[in-house]
Order: sequence, then structure tokens, then C-alpha cells
Amino acid sequence: MTTPRTVAALLVGALLLVSSTAQTVAAQSAKVRIAVAGLAHGHLGRIVRLIKANPDVELVGLQDADPKLRALMAERYGLPATLFHADLDAMLDAVKPQAVAGFGTTFDHRTVIEAAARRGVHVMVEKPLAVSVDHAAAIAAAAKRGNIHVIVNYETTWYPSHAAIWDLKQRAALGELRKMVAMDGHEGPKEIDVGPEFFDWLTDPVKNGAGALYDFGCYGANLMTWLMDNQRPLAVTARTQRIKPHIYPKVDDEATIVVEYPKAQGIIEASWNWPFGRKDLEVYGATGYAIATGGGSLRVRLPKEKEQASSPALPAGAHPDELAYLVAIVRGEIKPSGLSSLENNLIVTEILEAARESARTGKTVTLTP
Repeated sequence: MTTPRTVAALLVGALLLVSSTAQTVAAQSAKVRIAVAGLAHGHLGRIVRLIKANPDVELVGLQDADPKLRALMAERYGLPATLFHADLDAMLDAVKPQAVAGFGTTFDHRTVIEAAARRGVHVMVEKPLAVSVDHAAAIAAAAKRGNIHVIVNYETTWYPSHAAIWDLKQRAALGELRKMVAMDGHEGPKEIDVGPEFFDWLTDPVKNGAGALYDFGCYGANLMTWLMDNQRPLAVTARTQRIKPHIYPKVDDEATIVVEYPKAQGIIEASWNWPFGRKDLEVYGATGYAIATGGGSLRVRLPKEKEQASSPALPAGAHPDELAYLVAIVRGEIKPSGLSSLENNLIVTEILEAARESARTGKTVTLTP
């Protein structure tokens, strides 16, 4: 029998459900407030363009300690000077973002993430995650303390060709993976005329971690870790060169890294000496192979079939870019996984640091179990 008390309870419950639903809808419809920390990264223009084009996002502040750089970026991207700040902590307290995008040096990632974590603010940084395992460990600890998500953006994360390779792997169409070859790089930062603010830190072994080894070696390490389901490798061997010491006297411009797994091998070819820019990936399994050239071209050969070429599209419902992915994380629609995840990129940092040490000593570095 329904009593007045029961009816009242049902009405209260219904009102709470309606209120909760309304709050969820409002949170998802409100613009996500994003701030940018650091202006010296050459990929800054892309995130500014994505923010301007995304109706779900509001750019609430940009920070850099260099007043000349702040003025330059305000003019370059047509942004009001009032958006720019000199101090990171002051900006975060003033504009109260829901997410921070790090576009300073790789060395600065730790500082940015620790500051954001103290305020419970999610962070996205450009690749790679960190200049060292020590920095990466501090980042992971800060993220845990602040209960925030930290993601790392790679251009190659959003390649349809890589999504197609992942589908082949998930279906075991290639058989057990045996060899992966990643070829990434371009003619060199100077040769492609990056801005001076980018060149200065990109060729600094402290701020960048190394030269081409870190700048482009991280792509292959990221993809291989992903394809190996975040399995840590057994050992890393690397060789680096300075083919153009007159341009890059402090860092390597050529690097080859061999990553050893129990039943597979990865080869990373990172270079500032390619005749043209490239981001290519070859994956060989026990029974088939897939070769991706750039983001949109794929060649696949499976058992008892001829090689097939295609121009794959992103799967239905996939996030098209890093900003859409970050917005979904802030709104609680997804949790980071795969190529962007902190878990993956902690392993990437281990691989890069081991490669740097191997190149320095001329010896294979065995990763501690």
C-alpha cells in the first residue's frame, strides 16, 4: 500500500534525479576552461587554432615568463594581451582553468603538472612526457596526489592508419607481433626553419633531454609500448651521431634505438637528417604485416592474400584530435588510455633514458624488472 510518506519519498527521489541529470547536462554543455602554460613550443599554433574552432572550449589564459614571447604570440595569434600572464601559479589562481595544456620545454612539464595537481586541474603536455625517469616519477606522484589525469599528445595518436593497425592487432590478424620499425623525423629544426624560441630549447640537452633521440625517438617508443600492451622491454640499445655538428653542437641529430622484448624487437629510427619529413610505422607479425606511411596510407598483407593498399578513416566515434580528447576527459566521459595515457608514457620515458645511457656508454641497458 502506498502511504503519504512513500509518495513523498518518491517525489524527493524524482526531484533529486532530475536535479542531478540537469547538473550533468549543464556541466557537459558548459564550455571547458583551458589555460596554456608555456609558449616556446612550436606546436602552440595548432592548439590555439583547435581552441578557436571548438565551440566547447574557452581559452582563459596563456602564461610564459618571457615578456617578448608573450607579446609575439599575442600578435601572431590575434589574442588580447589581457589573456597573457607572467607567473604560472598566479595565472592558475586567477583564471581557474579546468585543464592546462603545456607548451613550454619538456623540462618544464614537471613544474606545470605539479602546479596544476595542487589545484586538481587536469593536464595535457606535448610529447615526450619528461626528460628523465626522475621527472616522470615526480609527475606520476603529483598526479596521484592531486587526483588528476595527465595525458601526452603525439601527432601520430590521431592517424587513421594507426587506428587500422590497432584493429588488426586486436583481431590477431597479423599473428603474434615479431618486429616493429618506426621511422620519424625531418630534415632538421634549422632546416625546416622552426622559430628561435623553439630551436633554442629543442637543441638544449637539459631542456629537451637530447636531440633527435628524444624529439623523434619518443614516437616509436610510444607506438611500440602501445602495440605491446604496455609491456616494459627487457633491454634497450642505442647509437647516436652528430652528422651536422656545426648546426647541432650540443645534441645528437641521428639516433637508432633497438628495443628488446621476450618475443619481439622494436627498431626506432629517429632523425633530423631525413630528406623529407616522415612518420612511418611497419608492424610485422608471425603471419602478416601492416605498413603505414604517414597518417592516411596503409599496406597490409595477410595469410593467403596479396598485399592490399588502403586509405583508412578513423573509426566511428573516435576522437579526431587532442583537444576533443582532453574535453572528453575533463567532462568525465572517458578515462585516458592507450597512446595518450600516463601509464604508457612512463614506460616511454624509461626507454628514452635507457637509450640515452646506451648511446653514452656504448652498451646495452637492461631494464630492471
